[in-house]
Amino acid sequence: MALSGWICVVTGASRGIGRGIALQLSQAGATVYITGRQERTLKQTAAEVKERGGDCIPVICDSTNDKDIEALFERVKQERSGRLDLLVNNAYAGVQDIFENMGKKFWETDPSIWDSINNAGLRGHYYFSVHASRMMVAQGRGLIVMVSSMGGLRYLFNVAYGVGKAACDRLAADMAVELKRRGVVSVSLWPGAVQTELVTQLMQSDKSVANMEGINKTGKEIFANGETTELSGRCIVHLAQDKSLMSLTGKVLMTCDLAQRYGFKDIDGRIVNDYTSLKFYLTQVPYLSWLSPFVPSFIRVPRFVLTLASGRF
Repeated sequence: MALSGWICVVTGASRGIGRGIALQLSQAGATVYITGRQERTLKQTAAEVKERGGDCIPVICDSTNDKDIEALFERVKQERSGRLDLLVNNAYAGVQDIFENMGKKFWETDPSIWDSINNAGLRGHYYFSVHASRMMVAQGRGLIVMVSSMGGLRYLFNVAYGVGKAACDRLAADMAVELKRRGVVSVSLWPGAVQTELVTQLMQSDKSVANMEGINKTGKEIFANGETTELSGRCIVHLAQDKSLMSLTGKVLMTCDLAQRYGFKDIDGRIVNDYTSLKFYLTQVPYLSWLSPFVPSFIRVPRFVLTLASGRF
């Protein structure tokens, strides 16, 4: 019960990564407000939280509706005497559109895909962060986590996706500049491939990600060995307890990095896939993949190399 007494808000928590985060936070003793648009799925998540002995409050809240967001934080403020320890910006509405438009160029795709990907998954994050920061700054402490992905560093899926994820990373970094002196930490979290319910369902259909640009392995191979939906939650629980947490503010943190930093495995006992290992990168290059079995998995690519590889100057 390491987070006993903590008050948390997790957006988009009715399924997928958000649901997994809510389960892990509540299992650690936190009281978790979970948001989503569907009452049925929210109640299912809340019921599972309670089965594990946790405390969960489901709130119907559309992450694209400003009044819904304001009402949520007003409720938290009233019910918890102004206390808020953690916000996880996870809501995302673009997965279906990404799969349905796989392989299309941006000019071949209806421009409305920008809104389906980035209204909840970027604009909503900003609005939630503004309201959460007001409460956290007033109490002099807090943690805001932006769930993002490697799409913020290199091309992945499509143009709207990459722009949105790069913006999420920048949002976390720039908020950190203004929040640091107020005792509030802001970070961006990159999960790896995650076995969410929707992705698993789509992978089993004809909508395969095998032809994604920028990935040489098929999507089925990558996601078949992907992280569970609760790994990100386990990362956040450990992160929240870190005594040197402020030293990480403004940074991009990968789930595989945090698993190594805090020494834990995925909830199903598997070692977390290390997407920064040299072995992994070799598997992505067809004419070098034969070398991967001979390379120790502990040899990792330095972060500055990843940055230089996507450098624009």
